[in-house]
Amino acid sequence: MGPATSNTDSEDEPLRFLATRSRGEVSALLRRPTGATGLYVMAHGAGAGMGHPFMAAMVDHFAGAGLATLRYQFPYMETQQRRPDPRPVLLATVRAAVRLAGETCPDLPLIAGGKSMGGRMTSLAAAEAALPGVRGIAFLGFPLHGAGQPPSVVRAEHLHHVEIPMLFLQGTRDKLADLELMTQVCAGLGPRATIEIMDGADHGFHVLKRSGRTDDEVMTQLSLATAAWTTSLGEAPA
Repeated sequence: MGPATSNTDSEDEPLRFLATRSRGEVSALLRRPTGATGLYVMAHGAGAGMGHPFMAAMVDHFAGAGLATLRYQFPYMETQQRRPDPRPVLLATVRAAVRLAGETCPDLPLIAGGKSMGGRMTSLAAAEAALPGVRGIAFLGFPLHGAGQPPSVVRAEHLHHVEIPMLFLQGTRDKLADLELMTQVCAGLGPRATIEIMDGADHGFHVLKRSGRTDDEVMTQLSLATAAWTTSLGEAPA
């Protein structure tokens, strides 16, 4: 199974924007399929940049579901460093990417978020102050706890300060997010939180062969769920 539909006729448009004055410019890629109904500002995870095969494949699937995407680099990944930037730099980069998205596609509704750390940095930014024009945050695997660390909800405490809807796309085999705890977190957030479960998927949304599913099918589920949720958000806040 390929992307949700065949609506993948556009190509990636390379862009650059200023992340912070101290760290300089970073790269971004805009994909806007014909008839796009929204734009997802999508940050990468801690260990791989916007060109990672998962990110590239998800762009295709999102395009097939009618969502445009703006994926971008954090400064440390742009300069090929291993250690992520300090949190203030990461959050400033999220804000700069959202600003770029609004300027580049002012006619499209915005959602933001991303893979693992990228999604969490987006919600941390939104918890500090509203992200202009962003209607909701979609997490491609919220990293509730670190690899090899005991399950905890400490990383989710800031979510109570996020005032817009949130979509949590979580795999049942995700070792960075105990599903029972993740479900409790979402319940505590009330109607702002929606959780979609990817049966058999791990933190990278891979599934075992014996599951009877393929990674491609999981990515289709991810894209369709995100597109439907984005449409449900309705009009942008004033």
